[in-house]
Amino acid sequence: MKDFFKKKTEISSEVLFKMVWVSSFLAMIFTLPPLGLFFGIYFFTGELIISAVIGFGFHFVILAFSGKISKTITKLIS
Repeated sequence: MKDFFKKKTEISSEVLFKMVWVSSFLAMIFTLPPLGLFFGIYFFTGELIISAVIGFGFHFVILAFSGKISKTITKLIS
């Protein structure tokens, strides 16, 4: 049986630093605006179902553009 864990690659600290920051920014972009929209609609209208549908819908719209957002953030950090 082959040992798949034998091959190791070296990752520079610069690449690791960029990867951590880009993923942190992406996590904030994907969660905070839809969550704010959900809570804003819920507290102003009191409608849980409507706010959940709009919040989840906005979340998936943002996910549709995740590749472009990731490239933009990577360019900004570089």
